[in-house]
Amino acid sequence: MKTAKIIGLGSYFPKKTLLNKDFENFLKTTDEWIVSRTGINERRIASKNETTSEMGYLSSLKALEDAKIGIKDIDLILVATLTGDYIFPSTACIIQDKLKAYHAAAFDIQAACSGFVYALTVAKALVEQKTFKNILIVASEKLSSIIDYQDRATAVLFGDAASSCIVSLEGFGFEIIENYIGADGKMAKLLIMPAGGTKNISTIQTIENRDHFLKMNGKEVFKHAVKRMHESIIKCLKKASLNERDISWIVPHQANQRIIEAISKKFKFLPSNRIYMEVVKKFGNTSASSVGLALEDLKINKKFSNNENIVLTVFGAGFTFGSSLLKFKDNK
Repeated sequence: MKTAKIIGLGSYFPKKTLLNKDFENFLKTTDEWIVSRTGINERRIASKNETTSEMGYLSSLKALEDAKIGIKDIDLILVATLTGDYIFPSTACIIQDKLKAYHAAAFDIQAACSGFVYALTVAKALVEQKTFKNILIVASEKLSSIIDYQDRATAVLFGDAASSCIVSLEGFGFEIIENYIGADGKMAKLLIMPAGGTKNISTIQTIENRDHFLKMNGKEVFKHAVKRMHESIIKCLKKASLNERDISWIVPHQANQRIIEAISKKFKFLPSNRIYMEVVKKFGNTSASSVGLALEDLKINKKFSNNENIVLTVFGAGFTFGSSLLKFKDNK
């Protein structure tokens, strides 16, 4: 049986850059404080017209170009986001309209920062079962719309961006060898936007309480992120009958450099420079789009050898977590 693979990647970043020193104008912080605790130097902030769907649409066009296929070849659009244009309809349907891909099915996945790997897991199953031929995955986030810029603990962490990929049985790229995903709903309140859903509907009081912004218990999230991403890598490799000696790169969710460094220390045989963390410096935490951006950035800046194994690993609100084992296949 053929294996599902990522045959095209694309990304989109807003033009506006928010530097660490810019926070000094309205928060009690410094560039040195932010870098020492997060490894982040800057992040991108979307304009009013750069909606989640618009950024996702633009990254989709790049992924289609990279895959060398047309819009008519896509028969499912799968969008991973926690900052959709609306509560409903789905952002996938909005992107479908922008692409004029009316022949394609479309729906959203909400797994927060784990959305890209969750979507890869779904896409692999659907194309290998031959339910769909070519799936467009879009991970797009406008986190600036839910960030409290009065809260130093969260304001400096997040940015806006979109990443897309094409999953298909045909072509060349990254074979999706194995996936592992999981969740722990007991931890849901540690990373949450309290208001705006049916639990706490929007009122004047929720607005005054700033309950429509992201809230996070940073210390607990850090601890669980390191633990869960490490565990999910091990479980994913075990499913594939491999171990850490068999992998060339780990591409983690680009949330915080200290989290990535802590994960790196869990691996005895993989050099620390093989744990990719370049994207977090330039773009901060972009939630669902983060690991897709990092994979594309790695592909652009490093030359893969045929059959190299790459592991993506993610962690997000829910808690959700997971890993994907990819094998690079070129067309030579």
